[in-house]
Amino acid sequence: MATQTSFVHRNLPRLLLEAREAVMLHTRPSLREHGLSDQQWRVLRVLGEHAHERGGVETGRVATEAFLLGPSLSGVLTRMERDGLIERQRCPQDARRTVVRATALGLAKVHALSQTIEAHYSWMAEHLGSSQLTALYDLLDQLIALEVPGGQPQKSDNATPEE
Repeated sequence: MATQTSFVHRNLPRLLLEAREAVMLHTRPSLREHGLSDQQWRVLRVLGEHAHERGGVETGRVATEAFLLGPSLSGVLTRMERDGLIERQRCPQDARRTVVRATALGLAKVHALSQTIEAHYSWMAEHLGSSQLTALYDLLDQLIALEVPGGQPQKSDNATPEE
């Protein structure tokens, strides 16, 4: 006979996933209108945030910041390159590495989607209260720093990683 485990705390990983999905419900329709998957958007957002880096962004850094495993990133980049959203080239300093940059089309999608996403964040701030939203960002940053060995949270001016 199996004994039932009794948990005292709520399932935090599930709640975080549920919260992510709730936020993405507002974003996905816009992504689909632009022909983008969630993963492609995460890559474009990273590249948009680093568009000032003329040499491009190393694929390992893209994988880390977009929360994609290397093999998944490879397939995503192949499709994005085919669709004219990104361009890849060998790193001039180390030919074993590849750098990526968004094309004009990719950056145009980043710009268009940023308007929708920022409007959604404004709506959240209006309904939750901007201090509550800021507190949520701060708590998530603290949780990440606590749980990740040597962890420093990725601060991106209160922007969420998935959008």
